[in-house]
This record gives sequence, structure tokens and C-alpha cells, in this order.
Amino acid sequence: MVFKKLREEITAYTERDPAAKSRLEVILCYPGFHASMCHWISRWFWGRNLYILGRFIAYIGRILTGIEIHPGAQIGRGFVIDHGSGVVIGETAVIGENVTLYHDVTLGGVAPSIDSSSQIGQKRHPTLEDGVIVGSGAQILGAITIGAHARVGSNAVVTKDVPGAVTAVGIPAKAVMPRDREKAREFRAYATMTEDWPDPILQTIDALRQEVAALSKKIDILDKNNQLSAEDKDANATSDHRKKAS
Repeated sequence: MVFKKLREEITAYTERDPAAKSRLEVILCYPGFHASMCHWISRWFWGRNLYILGRFIAYIGRILTGIEIHPGAQIGRGFVIDHGSGVVIGETAVIGENVTLYHDVTLGGVAPSIDSSSQIGQKRHPTLEDGVIVGSGAQILGAITIGAHARVGSNAVVTKDVPGAVTAVGIPAKAVMPRDREKAREFRAYATMTEDWPDPILQTIDALRQEVAALSKKIDILDKNNQLSAEDKDANATSDHRKKAS
């Protein structure tokens, strides 16, 4: 069982990282793989109420890899942390199968620490469903859910639920719907969007252009109405003047 799981994890790295030349290279040279191994051990002790020992092993893993995974976090099969440095995964985080994280990703909580005792046992960290890809530097904060096969772009800050098979980009993150839903399931390094996905910045610019055009039309209509009103007033004034003169 253990060896089968090891093979699955190693295969996940070789399939998603073209730089992995061999399975041995993954075993010896990939900090994300090492962090996962440490998490398996720390999680085993954590599940048997040996909390200090579990935290200590997780701490050793952090020193060795630069990746911090709380032993309370639940992680499914095929989990890949590419590059890895700076990744933080909180205690109540739940990660599904075949999830990929890049460096400097945070799965954190936003609950205040003033009354930490009331938060014990509460869900404070994100849930990432199957097939999620999170780009480098992304911050996913709070007890939110990232839907299956969704992508979180690099440096995005996500504080609300993200539906499945969309890409969340920006600060705060906004969901972008793909034109081809099937392509949402394809693996894309760093959660980059394919060419057929709409650019949210261009969408915003187009929307602003349309709004400006609509306002320009309204202003033109108002100018014409004001001009007609002024002409009518002049005509009436001229007519009154003629009547008085006669």
C-alpha cells in the first residue's frame, strides 16, 4: 500500500514536470516530494493524538524543504508542489486528488487570533477539490472552496468560493469562464489561461469603452435638445418683439 502510494506520487511529478528526467531524480531532488513524505509521517502521529511529535516532524520538513504543511491538513493522492519554496498549508486545509501548487502559495486562515480558543476544531482554511492548479504567489484565504479543475492564477488573492473549471485571477480574484469547458480539465503549468479564454483586463476595457460610447451618445442627444430649445426661445423672442413693434 505504501509503495503503491509512493509510485503514484512520483508518477505525478514526472507527468507534470518536464524537467523531471527520471523517477530517481524526483526521489532525490524534489523538495515538494520530500515535504509530502514528511507530511505522511507527521499526519500519522497527528492522527494518533501525538500532536507534539507530529508538529516536530512537520517542522523538520519545513527546515529541510522550505515548505510548511500542518500535520492536520488533509491531502489526497497525486499531490504535486513544484519548486515548493515558501508554500504554506494550514491546519484545516483539505486538498483533493491531483492538485498542483507552485512556490509561494498560501492556503491560510483569516479568522482573528484574538480569541483563538473558540476557533479550535473550526474550519479556517481552504478546500481545494480534485484537479485544482494554483500558480506561484497565490493566496487562498479562509474556509472557502475552490471547485474541481479550477485554476488560480499567479499572485491572485482569493477570499471567496471559486466555481469548478474556471480561472480566478487578480486582487481580489475574479472568475473567468472558459469558452471551451473541456479545455478547463487540461493541465496548464502555473494555472495559465489558454488562448481561447477571455482576458479579464480586456473585458473590463471593452466594457468601459461601451459605457463611454453610450454616455457620448446621451451627451450628443442632450446637446441637440439644448440647441433646439435655444433656437425655439430665440424664435419666440423674435416673434414677441415683432408683435410689440407692430
